[in-house]
Amino acid sequence: MPQLTTYRSLFTRPGTAAFTLGNLIARLPMGMFSVSAVVMIAGARGSYALAGAVTATGLAATGLAGPWTARLTDRYGQARIAVPATLTAVAGSLALLLCVHFGAPDWTLFAAYAATAATPNIGGLSRARWAHLLRDDPDALHTANSFEQAADELCFMLGPVLASFLTGTLFPEAGTLIGAALLLTGMLMFTAQRATEPPPTPRSTAPSPLRTRAIPTLLATFLATGAIFGSMEVVTIAYADAQGHRAAAGAILALQAAGSCAAGLLYGSLRPTASPSRLLPWCLLAMTALMTLPWLTTTTLHTLPPLAAALLLAGMATAPTMVTAMTHLQTHTPPDRLNEGMSLAVTSLLTGIACGSAMGGWAVEHTSSAMAYLVPAGSAATALLIDRLGSAARLVHGNHGHRVPKVVSGGAARTGRTGDARGR
Repeated sequence: MPQLTTYRSLFTRPGTAAFTLGNLIARLPMGMFSVSAVVMIAGARGSYALAGAVTATGLAATGLAGPWTARLTDRYGQARIAVPATLTAVAGSLALLLCVHFGAPDWTLFAAYAATAATPNIGGLSRARWAHLLRDDPDALHTANSFEQAADELCFMLGPVLASFLTGTLFPEAGTLIGAALLLTGMLMFTAQRATEPPPTPRSTAPSPLRTRAIPTLLATFLATGAIFGSMEVVTIAYADAQGHRAAAGAILALQAAGSCAAGLLYGSLRPTASPSRLLPWCLLAMTALMTLPWLTTTTLHTLPPLAAALLLAGMATAPTMVTAMTHLQTHTPPDRLNEGMSLAVTSLLTGIACGSAMGGWAVEHTSSAMAYLVPAGSAATALLIDRLGSAARLVHGNHGHRVPKVVSGGAARTGRTGDARGR
């Protein structure tokens, strides 16, 4: 199949298969930690609101710490920063486990989970390596970006299933414990591959990505998109619990990620002819429409199988949207600040996930788990609105953004103004 050949060619380059394997092992817990924490805390304390607030705090702290960690990574190199940061994050996960297990006060849960903010931007580290290795092959970089998004979705597909299985079959803390072990193991494997690591830049002379006109709007769009993911996770767990099948929540959430993964792989085999700025609103519009399906099915059919089908369909809009937005971001980010630029995107996503998690938990407790699906649907509509308002503002101001150094990403080598650069 042409699609398989396209992806297989990525791993003929020396070292790419090795760093990808380690990265996938380290990335899998990203789909485990939140579900594990929600199940563990809600089961021990009997409150989804508390569980959502704790995970929101950790994600918000990660959003604040992420750009700082990425800036250090650009300056000193991936291995020197990622390993101690991972050790700190693992210590935070283990502290949360012990606090829940031994009935420590609620505030200790927030403090422990906040320590996981040191977790490196694992996907960003891998994308930075591809951008470094494929800087002269933009078509291959488009495919690599699509593969990375599909890998994200695969981990978020398998992670909740594994977390639900571990917490339901072994003991409530098993998901967090095994997730921490996988994170540390995978990161050590990943950072051991020094030959593919981008060279550090001790002192960058490039401007901050935030100084580019298009990027603040993109970051706000990422924030609203993150709220979709955070709220969908909490609401789906609560809805499955209300139906008497909480253990099935991971499998149901996995279908959303499966739809996104499949769509991402297909998208990576294509060569978009339009720029990311023109493709993004269409992707956001499709996502807004599809995100209404979970609410429609839960308020009319009241069973899990239709919800599972709705999440599968809704997920199909996720990966193309994320690939297009990330390519748009890479287009405007100076090469020697690439980790920082992508970390800002992840910071916005995590902040949005934190807000969505808290909003979803609140909506479940104050309305119903079915009506709470309006939170992800509304978040998708907000992302679309932000993108359109940002585009209109750039047109009003004559679309005169800051110029950025040449950066190869997505579909072509480009330089130019922030509003008309072309572009998983």
